[in-house]
Amino acid sequence: MNQRFYSLDVFRGATVCLMILVNNPGTWGAIFDPLEHAKWHGCTPTDLVFPFFLFAVGNALAFVMPRMQQMPQSQALTKIIRRGVSIFLIGLLLNWFPFVKWDGAELVFKPFSTLRIFGVLQRIALAYTFAALIIYFFKTKGAFYTATILLLGYWVITAMCGDPADPYSLEGFWGTGLDRSLLGADHLYKGEGVPFDPEGLASTIPAIAQVIFGFLVGDYIQQKGKNAEMVANLFVAGVTLWLAGMAWGLVFPINKKIWTSSYVLYTIGLAIMILTTFIQLIEFRNWKGGWSRFFDVFGKNPLFIFVMSGVIPKLLALVRIPNGMNDQGQQKYVSPLGWFYEHICKPVSTKLETGSLLYAVLFILFFWFMAWVMDQKKWYVKV
Repeated sequence: MNQRFYSLDVFRGATVCLMILVNNPGTWGAIFDPLEHAKWHGCTPTDLVFPFFLFAVGNALAFVMPRMQQMPQSQALTKIIRRGVSIFLIGLLLNWFPFVKWDGAELVFKPFSTLRIFGVLQRIALAYTFAALIIYFFKTKGAFYTATILLLGYWVITAMCGDPADPYSLEGFWGTGLDRSLLGADHLYKGEGVPFDPEGLASTIPAIAQVIFGFLVGDYIQQKGKNAEMVANLFVAGVTLWLAGMAWGLVFPINKKIWTSSYVLYTIGLAIMILTTFIQLIEFRNWKGGWSRFFDVFGKNPLFIFVMSGVIPKLLALVRIPNGMNDQGQQKYVSPLGWFYEHICKPVSTKLETGSLLYAVLFILFFWFMAWVMDQKKWYVKV
């Protein structure tokens, strides 16, 4: 049964919208607490966005996998691997873009020697590719067992191979040393104060399971069709996984930055509950309107819009607008988007977080308009 579920499109679009929102505040120095990532253990609303997107990737895979299963094996594998490699390379180039940077008064080339290898798109690429291959070869039941093994195995490896004093800490996590030894510290994220990549190799293992569970939910929705039993069963499954994630978190802390197995169950449970709520409201109660169309537009070109939300700010950062003098009497500069935040958004309130959020909301509206124009013209960018 291959019924169209508009609610899945709305869920995917809402996730893309929120990804752009939390990645583009007016200033990183003033953000409301729910829009911050957890410092280490724990989970904020912002920490739900990325796993929800991987879950949505799995949902979408459930609708294309039947066609792949009917293709010649070589054609299906080529399609999966080509898409994964393409997304990974786009992410790598986005990290490097715009390939030059300001060094004082001159533009200099950004060397590959300090390029961050991993990132959000790279994790999507790896998780999608391995999940799709597992599903293709092992089918639905085999994929479920494989995802379970990945989550349990990751827990065992993390507990046994990390620092015995605290295997779930930044320096004690076994993946930290793995990434440093394989890639070198210069190619890792430095946002934690030390070379550590929250999208590193080791923590990609449970992220693969995240996509597989998204597929399993999408496959179940297709098999059961639009009926109350499907919604009720899924909601109960969501609550069960959410509670299981919290219980597992007592011994394997819920943590986005090392993508713990408890975090996977916790976020999948919440994703299922939200998705089933969307299905109930949209598919059964027909609560459609401006709110659903707003999010749906983002879901039509999700990867393209997400990439553009990174490309445009980086490109505009090369444009420098004079912005007063520093304490040493030297000219200061600001980018067009920085100027917009400083002179338009920041002055709206004495509370800096308000201006920072206003900037992020206006940023979202700009990309919504871009996505809306593309949808009106039927321009859909596929990778």
